[in-house]
Amino acid sequence: MAEVQQSGGGEEKKGKPKKQILRVDFTPMVDMNMLLITFFMFCTTLSKPQIMNIAMPTDEKLNKEDEVKVKESKAVTLLLGEDDKVYYYEGMPNYEDYTSLKETTYSPDGLRALLLERNALIVSQMRELRREFTEKKKKMSEEEYNRQFNERAREIKGNKDMAQVVVIKPTADSNYRNLVDALDEMAICSIDIYAIVDMAEGDQFMLENYKTRGDYGADRTAAK
Repeated sequence: MAEVQQSGGGEEKKGKPKKQILRVDFTPMVDMNMLLITFFMFCTTLSKPQIMNIAMPTDEKLNKEDEVKVKESKAVTLLLGEDDKVYYYEGMPNYEDYTSLKETTYSPDGLRALLLERNALIVSQMRELRREFTEKKKKMSEEEYNRQFNERAREIKGNKDMAQVVVIKPTADSNYRNLVDALDEMAICSIDIYAIVDMAEGDQFMLENYKTRGDYGADRTAAK
C-alpha cells in the first residue's frame, strides 16, 4: 500500500505546495506470492517416478525340487563385463569348454536380439495383446484398461512352459549404467523372471578362461 505522509510543524503559507513523502509497502505482495506458490503446489500434478520390480536372490538354499522348476533350456546367465561388454551362457555352465561362454554388446542387434529370439513366443503374444486392447482402450477408463491389460500380461509372462529366466551377474569391472541397460532390456523383451546375483568363483573362472582362449584353465589344470 502507498502511504502519504505530510510534513509536520505549524501552518504553511497559502499558495505554497505541501511537501509529501511517498512510501510503497510491499508486505501484501509477499503474502500474495506465498498464496500463489501454495496454490500451484497443490494444483500441479507432480511427476511420478518410473520404477521397475527387481527379483533379488534369496539367502535360503533351494532344494532339488525347487531347482528343477527352472528348465535348463529356458535359462540364460549374463555376465556384465568391462568396456560395455556382456558375456552370456545358456543353460548350465560348462567349465571345461570356454567356447560355451559367448560375448555380445548392449546394442539392439546384440543382447536385445538374443533375448527377443529366446522369448519370441511371449513377445509375439504380448504384441497381439496390445493390438487387441487398442480398440478396447476407447471404451473403458484408463484405470480399467491398465488393470485388464496387466492381468492378461501376467498370465502370458507367467507361463512356465514359455517363460525365460535371466540371471544377471555384474562383475567388478562393470558399472551402474551396464546394470541399468541390462534391466531396460528385460522390460523391452518382456522378460518377467530375472534376478541380480553376485559373481561366483565358477563364473569368474569361465570369464578368465574365455579371455585367454582356454589357457587360463589349462594352466590351473597343469598346476594341480
